[in-house]
Amino acid sequence: TGWPVEDLLRQRAEHNNCELFSLEEISLHQQEIEKLEYIDKLCPNLKILYLQNNLIPKIENVSKLKKLEYLNLALNNIERIENLEGCEELQKLDLTANFIGELSSIEVLKHNIHLKELFLVGNPCTEFEGYRQFVVAVLHQLKCLDGKEIERSEKIQALQNYREVEKQIREQEQAYLLIRAREKEEALKKVQEKLEKKKEKHKESKPGFDGFWYTDINNTMYKYQEWTIDKDDEEDRAFWEEPTPYTPESRIEAHRHLEEKRRAKENIREQKVKEKPPRTLITAEGKVLNINEPKHLDSSLIDVDVQPTYLCVMVKGKPFQLVLPAEVKPDSSSAKRSQTTGHLVISMPKAQEIIMANRKAPTSVKPSDSNKSQTNIKREGVEKLEVDPSKYSFPDVANIIQEKERIGQGPIRLQKQKVIETENSCVDFEDNQDVPPLV
Repeated sequence: TGWPVEDLLRQRAEHNNCELFSLEEISLHQQEIEKLEYIDKLCPNLKILYLQNNLIPKIENVSKLKKLEYLNLALNNIERIENLEGCEELQKLDLTANFIGELSSIEVLKHNIHLKELFLVGNPCTEFEGYRQFVVAVLHQLKCLDGKEIERSEKIQALQNYREVEKQIREQEQAYLLIRAREKEEALKKVQEKLEKKKEKHKESKPGFDGFWYTDINNTMYKYQEWTIDKDDEEDRAFWEEPTPYTPESRIEAHRHLEEKRRAKENIREQKVKEKPPRTLITAEGKVLNINEPKHLDSSLIDVDVQPTYLCVMVKGKPFQLVLPAEVKPDSSSAKRSQTTGHLVISMPKAQEIIMANRKAPTSVKPSDSNKSQTNIKREGVEKLEVDPSKYSFPDVANIIQEKERIGQGPIRLQKQKVIETENSCVDFEDNQDVPPLV
């Protein structure tokens, strides 16, 4: 089949915890399925099965689905209705846009007594004269055909004209089958011709068949590749522009063509993918680089290497490397990892000497500039120690002398003046030399 049946079924059965035996509904549309098999054995309890838009040529391996109520096989390559007798609970069958031309094959649906809806829109049989009357007369249990409800009067009229309509249908059916036989022969010849062309092209494209293309690798080989790409584009354009009848063979041919193009693109991508060069941890000049490439993994996959000037942690072959700003003691270092958070803690005690390698020498500073910087530092210190008088209520002692200097009085005169003023203001005043003057 070209598709892993059980894996695909389990993948599409996620809504049922990937259990197949108890699965009641599954959608397998647009999976490029070319043959329907094993589904009745793996999913015996299915009630709804979606298989639209695949490449299924035949209805098979569903007759054991006793509980199946809805089967959707629209947009496939089915040419006749068959192998549905065992679907005892089937109520709705969708065969839209298939290649059913053998309209008499609908007689097998007489056994599906619960069938209420049938869709045959887009099939060649719908173009037959008397198509709807024939289906209504054969399948008495139907309530709806191609989305249109079947009236009681329509059913009575179809039964009355059944003999005449059946004869017309049989004649048109035989004519269609002859046309289909010729289409199959032409499709087979076309496939054989394409295979022969591919063989010839393969022989011509062998390396060394024409020395002209290999005289100059840098120039001529490039031209040859450009020519092949242009030719492939032309062939692809010609394939899609070529008029072909809409048949199961043409659908399969288009699918094969798209598949070849897809594989060719994948091969080109694989050829362009180059192996990554090894990581450079230490340059040729001896300079250690900072690198971070690991992922969170098991502790057994982590290798810690502590060097005096750098640290390298290898996680599953991917490095995490750091250049250290100071020299450390590798013998006294330790690495521990938390079992809950996964954090890796590496303790590295410093050595006494500081690494000065690969560092530019500091530029010489002029004496005047150094003095200015020192004075600035001192001033900043003084400003930090000064007290803001607006924030505190105690007297501003620092500004006492400055205020008196502005009026031309020194500390000695200030003391005498205060004493005189106090003497004049109070008769019983006694001067005590140990008490400082008042502000």
